[in-house]
Amino acid sequence: MGILNVTPDSFSDGGKFAHFEHALAQVERMIADGATIIDIGGESTRPGALVVSDEDELARVIPILKAIKQRFNVFVSIDTSKVSVMNAAIAAGADIINDVRALQNEGCLAAVAQSNVPVCLMHMQGLPQTMQDSPSYDNVMAEIEAFFHQRIEACVDAGIARERIILDPGFGFGKTLEQNFHLLANLSLFRQFDLPLLAGLSRKSMLGNLLGRDVEQRLAGSISAAVLAAQQGAHIIRVHDVQATVDALKVLKAVTAHQKITD
Repeated sequence: MGILNVTPDSFSDGGKFAHFEHALAQVERMIADGATIIDIGGESTRPGALVVSDEDELARVIPILKAIKQRFNVFVSIDTSKVSVMNAAIAAGADIINDVRALQNEGCLAAVAQSNVPVCLMHMQGLPQTMQDSPSYDNVMAEIEAFFHQRIEACVDAGIARERIILDPGFGFGKTLEQNFHLLANLSLFRQFDLPLLAGLSRKSMLGNLLGRDVEQRLAGSISAAVLAAQQGAHIIRVHDVQATVDALKVLKAVTAHQKITD
C-alpha cells in the first residue's frame, strides 16, 4: 500500500503531493514500483495535527481519487474518519475505507454497511491531537485485542460482512516507544481473528526515536520493520518508499518459499 498524502501538514511529506499533477505523478511512480493499493489521505493524523473541515478534505481527496480510477488499474483506499468523505469516496469508486477511528464516528458504520467496500479498522488510544501525550495500558496487546473484538462485533451488527474487515493495530497511535516495539514483536497474536492485517510503520517516530534519525533518514529502519511485520503475518504493508519495500518483501518471500520446501 503506497501512501499518498494530499495534505500540507503530514509528518513525512506534508505539502509535497498537495498539487494535483504532482500527486498523479507520484501515484504513477508507486504503481511502477510495485504498489497494488494507493492510500489517499486528506487530513494529517500526526500528533498535534489540525482538524480539517469536511469541505476541505473532500476537495483534496475526491478529485484525485476520480483521476486515479480513470487513469490507473490499482485499488484505491481513502484514509478518513468523516462520514461525508466516506460516502463521497465510495460513490466515486473507492475500493477500501481506511479509518483510524475504526468507524466510531457517527454515521460511519452505516455508510460502510450500505456499500460493499472493505474497511480497515485501526486501534488508537485517544485522538490524533493528544494521543502521544501520555499513552497508558495495563496490557497493550490485550487491550488492542479487546478493541478488535468490540469493533468487529459492532461492524457485523451494523450489517458489514466480517470478510470485508481489515485490522490495523495502529503503530504510533497512542503508544509509547516500548509499547510499539512490543506490538511489533507480538503482531502474530492478531492472526487469531483470521482477517487481513495491515501494518503501517513507514518513517514512524518509533523508528526515529530508536535510531536517532530524522524522517528522511528512516528508510533502513522502515524496511526492517516492514519485513518483521510481514514475518509476523501482516498482509498489507503501508509505506512511503514502495520500491525498496517491495524488493525487501520479495527477498522475504523467496526465502520463506525455500523454508517451506525444507520443512
